[in-house]
Amino acid sequence: MSAGDRTTGRRIDHSGDGIPEPGSYWKDGRDGRWYGMTPSGQLAALARHVVVEHDDGSITAEPSVLVNGGGGILVTDGDGAVQWHGYLERGVWREV
Repeated sequence: MSAGDRTTGRRIDHSGDGIPEPGSYWKDGRDGRWYGMTPSGQLAALARHVVVEHDDGSITAEPSVLVNGGGGILVTDGDGAVQWHGYLERGVWREV
């Protein structure tokens, strides 16, 4: 992915077993916190974000989502650094 790329996310029920597909997002049934799997396959904990749940079940997380490292399917840039930065707006991931 590169700046401006968009990925339509998908809300899922996730029990904690297995690795969710990139672009997925969910609310943990145990602690009520929101999580997402970035389009690059990195786990994004959204506990420090304001998460708005829309009528259609999609979410918006503010401010932007920045992930350095993290679980999931890790993707590296040319220097070996692992990072994803972008927005999750109404269930759509947009990289900056």
